[in-house]
Amino acid sequence: MRVFSIPGQTAFYQGKVRDVYTIEDRLLVMLASDRISAFDVILPRPIPFKGQVLNQIASYMLEATRSICPNWLIESPAPQVSIGFKCIPIPIEMVVRGNLTGHAWRTYRSGERKLCGVEMAAGLRENDFFPTPIITPSTKAAVGHDEDISAAEILQRGLVTPEQWDLLCRYALALFEKGKEMAAQQGLILADTKYEFGLLNGRITLMDEVHTPDSSRYFYAEGFHERQERGEKQKQLSKEFVREWLIAHDFMGKEGQTVPAMTDEWIQTISNRYIELYEKLIGKPFQPMPQTDEETQQKIEQSLLRLGSVSSR
Repeated sequence: MRVFSIPGQTAFYQGKVRDVYTIEDRLLVMLASDRISAFDVILPRPIPFKGQVLNQIASYMLEATRSICPNWLIESPAPQVSIGFKCIPIPIEMVVRGNLTGHAWRTYRSGERKLCGVEMAAGLRENDFFPTPIITPSTKAAVGHDEDISAAEILQRGLVTPEQWDLLCRYALALFEKGKEMAAQQGLILADTKYEFGLLNGRITLMDEVHTPDSSRYFYAEGFHERQERGEKQKQLSKEFVREWLIAHDFMGKEGQTVPAMTDEWIQTISNRYIELYEKLIGKPFQPMPQTDEETQQKIEQSLLRLGSVSSR
C-alpha cells in the first residue's frame, strides 16, 4: 500500500501496522496495512488480507461498545480504512488480563509475583484465570518497546489525574467485560487485550483498534478446562502464535537477533489464522475485498467530502 496525498492533509504518521493521516488537524484517516509486527519489530513480509481483517473487526467492536464509552470512529468507507476524530493521545496502554498468559506468564514463570504493581496470586498455571481481571498498564512509546508501569508511577509522573485514572480503569474493565461476553457468544475466551484512550474536547475517548487479534488474545472455550487439567497448550486465536514461532527461531526483537525467513506457506498460514479469527469472532464468513490504491483513495476522498461539516459527535 502506497502513501497517499489526501486533500486537507496536515500530518502523516506511519506506525508498525497503520498509516495515519491527519486531515485539517481535526480528523484522522487510519489505514490498516497488511504489515505485521512482533516484539515491536515490523516483520519483512506482508500478510494477505490482514489489514482488512483488523479494520473490519475494529469497526465492528467500536460500534458494539459505543454505549460503554465514547470512541473516535465516524465511519469505515473502505475495507482497510477508518475515519474518525483526532484525539490528544493519553500515553498509556490499558492492558487488561483475564488469564495468566503471554507477557504476564513469562514474568510469573521467572519467579516474579508482581506485574505493574499488581500482585498475582500464587499457585497459578499458564493460562489459568485470574480471580478477577487485572490492569497492567504500559507506557505508549513512540519508538521502541513499550514499558510496564504501575498506577502509582502513572500518577507520580502526572501522566493523568487521579480522576482520569479512575475513569480509565472503569472504562477498560467495562470494555473487557463486554469483550468477554461477545467472545463467549462465539465460543471464545477473551484472555487479554489492550485499550488506548485520548482526549476529545477534554473528554476521555477510546481510540485505535479494539478486540482485534493484534491487540487481544483469544482461547477456544470448548475443551479449555480439560486442556488446563492435562497441562496442554491452549488452542488460541491471536498473534501469539507468531511470537511463539519467532521465539522458537531465537528472535525476540533484541539487539543482534535476526528475523527468521518467512516462507510462502508460513505467510499463508498466518493469513488463514487471521481470517479464522474474523469468522469465529464476528460469526460471518470473511469476504475478501481487494482494492487498488486508486479505489481506496477515491473512497477516502468521497467520505471526507461528506464529512466536511462534521465538527463534533
